[in-house]
Amino acid sequence: MKELIEKISTEFEAFKADADLQAEKGNKAAGTRARKSTLTLEKLLKEFRKTSLEESKK
Repeated sequence: MKELIEKISTEFEAFKADADLQAEKGNKAAGTRARKSTLTLEKLLKEFRKTSLEESKK
């Protein structure tokens, strides 16, 4: 579970950096990377939800 939380945190930091670059400097490539990060984050958060529910049932 801790490993999953670390992955989510790392991916969010990458998203934030790229989103800031797009917003502040209009960097189109950073926008593409930010959108890709959101897809990865979505998968990781769904996995977290599933894992969290399993842990709470123990």
